[in-house]
This record gives sequence, C-alpha cells and structure tokens, in this order.
Amino acid sequence: MIKAEMLTDKGLMKIEFFEADAPIHVKNFVDLSKSGFYDGLTFHRVIPDFVIQGGDPDGTGAGGPGYSIPCELTGNNQYHDRGVLSMAHRGRNTGGSQFFICHSRRNTAHLDRNHTCFGKVVEGLEVIDAIREGSKIIKVTIIEDEVA
Repeated sequence: MIKAEMLTDKGLMKIEFFEADAPIHVKNFVDLSKSGFYDGLTFHRVIPDFVIQGGDPDGTGAGGPGYSIPCELTGNNQYHDRGVLSMAHRGRNTGGSQFFICHSRRNTAHLDRNHTCFGKVVEGLEVIDAIREGSKIIKVTIIEDEVA
C-alpha cells in the first residue's frame, strides 16, 4: 500500500491512496511528489465547507505539469466525502497536477464520477479546516509499504 504525508504550514495530513480504483492518478501524484513538484506550492483555492485546492505551480488555478491524464471514474471509491483527495480539471481527461481535498460530503455529491477520487486523508482531518488561501504545502513524502 502506498501512503503519503503532506506537511503544510497548518499541520500534517496522512493520506491513503485508492490504488485499485485510480492507478494512473496515484502513480501521477506519487511521481510528482517524489520529484518535489508539490513542495512549496500553495493552496490557491479555498471554498469553506467545500474544498481546498492546490497543486498549481503558477498559483493561478491555470497551471499544471505540462501534460494531462485520463479520468478514472468507475471504481468503488468514486464518492466525494470529508478528506477525499480528487483530481481537479477543466473538463474530462484534462487533469494533471491540481488536486482538491473535500471538507465534507455536503455540497460535493455533484463531483462524484466527474472528478477522479484517488485517495483520502486518514489522519490530520483538522488541517483541512485550518487551510486558507495561500497556505503552503511544505513537503509531500511518499511511503511505500512492503507487502508480505
């Protein structure tokens, strides 16, 4: 199982990924994280009781890694709930590096099977509520557990 620790200036969030449901998105996030892509970026969009969004190297909401990945919308975990990590995009199959984390299930049902859910914050949920526009991602560390 692959996990991540996202250290922000508001605290630490521990993430577990939905590898079976969204392998392309998980690999993409892992590869970007290992390269240091997310380190130092900000949460450029924060909508209370909805989402916090980050992963834009430009900080404008229009930036990305220079490529797009296809949506993965058919898995069992494709429901936006508190702590769910999902891919932001400008339309189907245009995601790249921008992601959002949901505040709650309220106000997010319309995102189900439209944006790929690829993980969930399992520790540090209170950090989601503390994030404000401009809050920084200090470092994303990937933890790959050995399967016996």
